[in-house]
Formats: sequence, structure tokens, C-alpha cells
Amino acid sequence: MAEVSPNLKTSNLVYVVDDDEAVRSSLCALLKAHGFEAVGLADAEALLQRVDAEDALCAFLDLRMPGLSGIQLQKVLADRGSTLPIIVLTAYGDVPLAVEAMKAGAIDFIEKPGSAQQMLCAIDAAKKHRANQTQPPIAQSIVTERIARLTGREKEVLNYLILGMTNKHIAEELGISQRTVEIHRSRIREKMEARSLADLIRMMK
Repeated sequence: MAEVSPNLKTSNLVYVVDDDEAVRSSLCALLKAHGFEAVGLADAEALLQRVDAEDALCAFLDLRMPGLSGIQLQKVLADRGSTLPIIVLTAYGDVPLAVEAMKAGAIDFIEKPGSAQQMLCAIDAAKKHRANQTQPPIAQSIVTERIARLTGREKEVLNYLILGMTNKHIAEELGISQRTVEIHRSRIREKMEARSLADLIRMMK
């Protein structure tokens, strides 16, 4: 991985922090192909040594790493007053951790491996965040109106989703099939006008 000066100032600088070399290389290659200056780092400590929060566009951050975890790194950055937009990378089954990260201020989370479109959309959100052009929070009255569209069962499913539970666990809790949970999730996204689980979490914060 190419080394860059920690003092490099570029609005296209994106950090990829993941202890999995294959993930780092793949994501860095994707970002470079789309014109970004991608820097791969193997652990949280390396980011803390390098990052100037005002220089980088954003950081993709794996939640589970040796040493300082992604959640712990996010807290350290927040304590330092960092404004670096964080995009969380999570493995299947780690959605509860991603929910925690979102509540702590991450702008998005992507379940690995994630698609190129997901990565680029997340970076677009980071650009808007950096330019202070993020969409204003949805008014609570609007969220309340959308929740009122849900059936009782859909509200139950939504509550479990916000806790980060998987379809399988929700199905077990409610005594229904996973397919039924998937149908409820689809209807919840439609009625709540949410593109993803991350959108739902933002609304329910």
C-alpha cells in the first residue's frame, strides 16, 4: 500500500481502516478507480497517528479489529473533537454494533462485502457532510406520522430492527417465519420512506 504524508491535504483523501488486507486492498482499488486518494491502514492506532480530521474526506472503519476496536476508535475521535465522517464496515451478525456506531455519530454503515454503489453513495453522504450540506433531520412530527402508518406487527419488527436484531432472531422472538419478517421489513421501509436500515436508525435516534 502506498504511503502518504500524514500532512497531505486533499478533499479526496479517504482512509480504509481494516485488519483484513484483502478488504483494504479491494476497497482502496475501488476508490482509486473513482478518483479518490485511498489510504489503507491495518489498525485503529495507525489512523490515530496519521489522521488530521480536517484534511480527510471520510474513513471506512471496520468495527472488529485487534487492539482498539472500531467503536473505541470512534469514541477517541469524538473525544478529540474530530469531525471526520465515519462509515462503518461490519460483518454479518454485527448489526447491533453498527447500530451503536450510528447512534454515536457514524454517517452510514455497510455490511461486508458491500457493493460499489453502496460505497460511493456513502462517500457522497460524507462529501455533503463535509460541505455542511447534509439534509436536516426529519422533523419528529413527520417521523411520528410515518410510524402511524405501520401495523402493530410492523411496529414490533421495527423495534427489533432498531436493536440490531437479525431476521432470524426477530422471527424466533415473534414466532413467525423469516420470510414474513422480510416482508414486514420491506413494508416498513416503504411506509417510513427509508432506503436502508441506517435511514431507519437515523429517524429513530
